[in-house]
Amino acid sequence: MSERNTFYITTPIYYVNDVPHIGHAYTTIAADVLARHHRMLGHRTFFLTGTDEHGQKIQQAASAKGLTAQQLADQTVENFRRLWKVLNITNDDFIRTTEERHERVVQHIFSKLLEKGDIYLGSYEGWYCVPCETYVPEAQMGEGNTCPDCGRPLQKMTEESYFFRMSKYEKPLLEYYESHPEAILPKSRYNEIVSFIKGGLKDQSISRTTLTWGVPVPGDPKHVVYVWFDALINYLSALGYPDENGLWKTFWPACHHLVGKDIIRFHSVVWPALLMALELEPPRMVFAHGWWTVDGDKMSKSKGNVVDPFEMADVYGVDPFRYFLLREVPFGLDGDFSERAMVQRINSDLANDLGNLLNRTLQMMKKYRDGLVPSAVSPTGLELSVRRMGEEVTVQVDDLLERFAFDEALKAIWSFIGRANKYIDETMPWKLGSEGKGEELDRVLRTLFEALKLASQLVYPFMPECASRIWSQLGLPGSVSDCRRPWSFDEMEPVKVEKGDVLFPRIDLAKWDETRGRLLAERVAAAQGGQGSEGDDMDYSDHEEEITIDLFKKVELRVAQVLAVEPVPKADKLYKLELDLGYEKRTIVSGIREFYQPDELVGKRIIVICNLKPSVIRGVKSNGMLLAAESPSTKNFTLGLLTVDRDVPLGSRIH
Repeated sequence: MSERNTFYITTPIYYVNDVPHIGHAYTTIAADVLARHHRMLGHRTFFLTGTDEHGQKIQQAASAKGLTAQQLADQTVENFRRLWKVLNITNDDFIRTTEERHERVVQHIFSKLLEKGDIYLGSYEGWYCVPCETYVPEAQMGEGNTCPDCGRPLQKMTEESYFFRMSKYEKPLLEYYESHPEAILPKSRYNEIVSFIKGGLKDQSISRTTLTWGVPVPGDPKHVVYVWFDALINYLSALGYPDENGLWKTFWPACHHLVGKDIIRFHSVVWPALLMALELEPPRMVFAHGWWTVDGDKMSKSKGNVVDPFEMADVYGVDPFRYFLLREVPFGLDGDFSERAMVQRINSDLANDLGNLLNRTLQMMKKYRDGLVPSAVSPTGLELSVRRMGEEVTVQVDDLLERFAFDEALKAIWSFIGRANKYIDETMPWKLGSEGKGEELDRVLRTLFEALKLASQLVYPFMPECASRIWSQLGLPGSVSDCRRPWSFDEMEPVKVEKGDVLFPRIDLAKWDETRGRLLAERVAAAQGGQGSEGDDMDYSDHEEEITIDLFKKVELRVAQVLAVEPVPKADKLYKLELDLGYEKRTIVSGIREFYQPDELVGKRIIVICNLKPSVIRGVKSNGMLLAAESPSTKNFTLGLLTVDRDVPLGSRIH
């Protein structure tokens, strides 16, 4: 099979020190769409995802929990496996860097490049960021010797290290990218990488002696392979490199890497240089997408606004979540996640446009033809215009997905869906039925049937459940997932439609506004110092690590009385509270608006943390934090403020 007929798509392997979030879901859904699309094109496709399980962060996190690093990895990897099942991800393989098949390939490559002279032993001194697991050049350090990426303090370290002779591949990399400008997308990232390479490449430290959790360096067990060198090799180890019968013989270099923009340099500099050292071609394309904010704010646990993909899929449905992520923002740019915007997309694009087209068509077939789809009849000008547009949009979608332009592909599909809805208004089939114009009515109903069949095929990679439901209600045999190109109108005998449940029920926005607190409750509680849960119920045994009494004494808790409460403008979950501490007045901002009316709070004596560093929230300076208790159930979430049961003086210290 030629390289043009093979397609290899990968996500990054996700680090197992955290639960999956919207960023993980975004990349993996995008990869799944491409994999499904290429299978429909008849291409031999391989879709890889997995987890990155070595490194200092995992070792430290496991130690803090009283676990071995392997035990922690075995626990957290299941979160990713479970999410991919929920989101209907069709990966062909799931690679773990702790698997023997991966470690064997890492050691093989290390030995091969050591023998070749592209790896050598030396020593390294520099500023090291433990959370990012990377050395930071002094010119790039933040203020106060901090990491420019995560802002945490850097540690000065000196250690013996093996180095990859990356400087040797500076010129070959530049030559490759000059002749393959499509190898890095979007264009802004291409320019960034080429500029970086032109600035000069230094040899890369690729081993560590300061930790034990990693792939041992062959022949020198006091060293472990640096986590980034180890991790990048997963794209080959999953394909059975270097075995002669391995899948890499089929799929390399037809490889397309989807990554976040923060790891573009590893994938577009270190990785292709390593491949050149192995005398392999660089990947066909590296595409770096942007990051998500939430309602205009950076996502963070401390703000309580981290989007849980499990919850989004559960509340709104998997397909609407998949659709929104890829329709809302051009792939490659940063995007802002808004649940309100997603609800509006569900109501307009999914319920009004696609759902209504299916519903109207099936109702008319039931009413006028007892559910039987009419045989194909000779089209007139209107029918031909619908067909031509369907053919044009199919070609457009192929071209746009070749460039990972998911939002533009969906716009093109929806332009065709809009054309089909307009066709109903133009032909007025209800009028044709009442006037007894049977042949004309058959022509219209058959055209609508074919338009919906094509729409089902086009939306399938993005919304597989939705496409399958349309396919089933149209009475079509087999599965939409088995469809292969080319597609055409009038390609099958009549069938009988089977009208089912509404494809996408409309969401009442007013009611949604009243009840959406359940979705925000865990985030609010987390911002107030509570702990969320990954399932429906909290595990009461899941406590934080123990602290000393001296550490607890540093937290200044005092009794305060609420004097006044008002909503924070343009923030539907925040109140500004004016408090009396007896010795002074203070203002704090708190996310409890979903749970209390202002008159329920005024006069209440509550517990406040008084020695927190002030912060500005939505333009209001907040000087402290109130305390609240949360229920363990995420299905019936409640929140209650901590108060005192006697009339103690304001400002009294809590001990």
